[in-house]
Amino acid sequence: MISPQRLVPRALAALAGAALLGGASAAWAAEEAPPDDGAARAADEAPTPRPAPSAAPAPAAARAEPTWYAQALARGEAGLNVTHFWSKGAKLRAETVVAGHKVVTLVNGPWYYAYDVLAREGIALARTPDALARDEPGRRPFGNEAEALLHQGGQKVGEETILGIVCDIYRLTDRMGRREVWVMRGGSQLPIRLSIFDRARGASTTTDFLNWQSGLPIDDRFFEPDPGVELPRLTIEEYFLRWGEQGPLGPVPILYADLLHGNVRKSGR
Repeated sequence: MISPQRLVPRALAALAGAALLGGASAAWAAEEAPPDDGAARAADEAPTPRPAPSAAPAPAAARAEPTWYAQALARGEAGLNVTHFWSKGAKLRAETVVAGHKVVTLVNGPWYYAYDVLAREGIALARTPDALARDEPGRRPFGNEAEALLHQGGQKVGEETILGIVCDIYRLTDRMGRREVWVMRGGSQLPIRLSIFDRARGASTTTDFLNWQSGLPIDDRFFEPDPGVELPRLTIEEYFLRWGEQGPLGPVPILYADLLHGNVRKSGR
């Protein structure tokens, strides 16, 4: 069991507010309130469609899980952070080096992992049925900022060329602040820039997404925890219960929390 009294480097704790690559939550903070009970999607209970008996097998290329890579450069009050993202189907690996510590986040099937490679410690949390229901082989588990912003009520507000790329701009302003995302034109919905103004802190963060690549050959083992890392396993209910009693658990923050609990809320006006 990882002691909640462990001294964590200040720069590691600052990852929570750096908005390196939020998920669907508007605040995109490291630690979130527990999701509402009974939030599992109806799709989780729906029968899986099956092809007709006479249907020909799909070509191997069509069955292959798509792979993606991007580098995210975040600038804000926490300083400068560079995060590398890889995905294969619904699997995700994210790596950030802060104050000499490599922080790894993995999402792989029923488990969410977050750990400090240098300390060889972290935590493994069981993902909720709602999060698992959102896994789709053809959908990136990262780089969906525009989708999240539109779900929360954002709208297209203009067009701009940044980093030499023609983009559509989407914006959402609410009681929490302002979020804007620049998305590459052409139907890919690849984010190129993300800007967040946090009204409560009066702070801004800008993230640029660089070097988008797809079709990389990635072995499934790349999405497994490194050998020898201490990873106590908890359900999300156990985690939030202990979090409420003892404070944050583990040596690293919980990032991209929508991939853990799948709870997407519309923004409050």
